Amino acid sequence: MMSQEKVGWDHDLAVFIDFENLALGFPERTGFSFDIGLVLDRLVEKGKVVVKVAYADWGRFRKDTNSLHEAGVELIEIPKRSITGKNSADIRLCVDAMDLCYSKPHIDTFVIVSGDSDFSPLVSKLKENGKRVIGLAMRTSTSPLLAENCDEFIYYEDLVGRQEKDRAQVRKDFPMEKREAFVLLLETIQALQRENYDVLYSSLVKDTMKRKRPSFDEAAHGYRSFSELLEEAEEVGLIRLQEDERSGTYVVAPLPAANRRRGKSQIRRPAHTRVHTK
Repeated sequence: MMSQEKVGWDHDLAVFIDFENLALGFPERTGFSFDIGLVLDRLVEKGKVVVKVAYADWGRFRKDTNSLHEAGVELIEIPKRSITGKNSADIRLCVDAMDLCYSKPHIDTFVIVSGDSDFSPLVSKLKENGKRVIGLAMRTSTSPLLAENCDEFIYYEDLVGRQEKDRAQVRKDFPMEKREAFVLLLETIQALQRENYDVLYSSLVKDTMKRKRPSFDEAAHGYRSFSELLEEAEEVGLIRLQEDERSGTYVVAPLPAANRRRGKSQIRRPAHTRVHTK
């Protein structure tokens, strides 16, 4: 069981994106575009992203540059292979990653967004220097050699499917501001469970929601306190709440899918047990 005091936010992440390799997995690029927001949402569950760099011949991917810029990703222009005679993006990415490995010891996690097996030696060298390495790419363009060499590998398609599943759990007849809060709440609970937190205190849930969305404020969604948001989420059948006997605060858990479909939690507490979290 992971300590509640030790949170993923203690880790510093550097993200290196081989965008041209990533694009190989896009299904004919028709009706599909890379959503950097999905990737960063998943990574902030693991720590603070302090470096974000992407490499490509950006003339080929002009429509993707705006979203990357808005997410604070530094775009490195790499000449066409026909000009350089070699894959300059791979070489530049490896050089920059190793430079950061030696010059910034506080960065303990490296994320390689690529499925190219050529990065396997880089992954091995980073691990040799005590770094944790996460890979991320499209399933169709990922080498099993690279995936097995990383400490963890995330498939982009799974991120898309998970987001759609989370949104489907929230009824469409909810007001938009509450729907957005409930989706973020469910995403956060499931993120903490993926990171092996067994007990989800309400304070931990709220802190993680703010890490995923720094602008989050329950008051903007019509709630006087975070506890009020949690109580309504329970009333509409999205989560269940228990009171921690020692601290008197809420412990949060998602309801089983069958209970969610009924649209109402089976758990009720007398009014005097209500607790409040700022």
